[in-house]
Amino acid sequence: MTTKHNAPFKAELQSKIDTLKARRKPVCLGSIQFDSPLLLAPMSSIGTAPYRLLMEDLGAGGTVSELVSCHGINYKNIRTVQMLKIDPREKNIGLQLFGENAEAMALAAKVAEEFQPKFIDINMGCPVKKVVGTGAGSSLLKDTSTLGHFFSTIKKSIQIPLSIKIRIGWDQETINAMEVIHIAKEEGIEFVAVHGRTRAQQYTGSANWELLEHLGGKAPLDIIGNGDLHSNKLIREKMLHSNCQAFMLGRGPLRNPFLFLEPYLLPGEEDTLFFTPEDHYEILQKFVEYSRDYAHSDHTLLISIRKHLIWMAAGFNNVSIFRDQLFKTPDLNESMKISEDFFMKMQDKRKRLNDHESFMTSGHG
Repeated sequence: MTTKHNAPFKAELQSKIDTLKARRKPVCLGSIQFDSPLLLAPMSSIGTAPYRLLMEDLGAGGTVSELVSCHGINYKNIRTVQMLKIDPREKNIGLQLFGENAEAMALAAKVAEEFQPKFIDINMGCPVKKVVGTGAGSSLLKDTSTLGHFFSTIKKSIQIPLSIKIRIGWDQETINAMEVIHIAKEEGIEFVAVHGRTRAQQYTGSANWELLEHLGGKAPLDIIGNGDLHSNKLIREKMLHSNCQAFMLGRGPLRNPFLFLEPYLLPGEEDTLFFTPEDHYEILQKFVEYSRDYAHSDHTLLISIRKHLIWMAAGFNNVSIFRDQLFKTPDLNESMKISEDFFMKMQDKRKRLNDHESFMTSGHG
């Protein structure tokens, strides 16, 4: 029987989604099978259960939660523990933890495991000051002599697979991703996602895909390449020719929520099988439906929906006018009415994004 989750959209949109989903091929990373090699990257304040659910609906082969503080978990902070909650409809989900202390991370990992994720992921890539300043995130890349104990302590505390997400190094003078991966291999880490920038780069400049390809071909663990995968053309090329075993999409799907599906378009289909403004409004409605179950208040729900609306509208005509209207509207129902008018009455049906435009360079996890 078709469930609400796997057939959440009207027939025309669902048909397009199903056509492209059927072309995906599952991939195994370590001992875990994902529905496709295109995975949703962890993003702070973005990778919540409602957004993960929507991205699974739209073709993501797996997802990773926003980064969760090990200390918040161990202190039993209610908001932090709620971040570990996994929706029963989620399929291939990992929970990402961050912290600088091995024993604290191990205790938190045991708690996170009780929420039944497919795997636990260690954040070793976040470059933002409030995380790095505690010795967590990408700070963990600075002293590799401590990593063996760090990994093994966490690994021994849980029964499910453990993965890590790293950057290529702290800065251009200390690129040490391969060394970190070899240590991870020795301690039983299953796979590694690598963001192709250093911590010093933050989210500026370009991801070093030359190095990512080297890691994908030579590293002793499965490598997930991450960084600047904002267009279906580039993603398609990587899927065909990359040495990496899988790929993580982060910022790209915020502006193009169909980015997990579009790389599966066949030559010539771009003109006959494309996602319209009406399709965008329909998935927005589904996102609101998912989000209502998790919002702490009407105000937090409005803030979340508004930022996704603005991202999703990028590439369509008259976005600046639409954005101004939204920021003047303190009501979700009115915001949805404005959005309906914007998406459903649009004459130009094609989205035109500048894939090289700087986007969210201030940090997100």
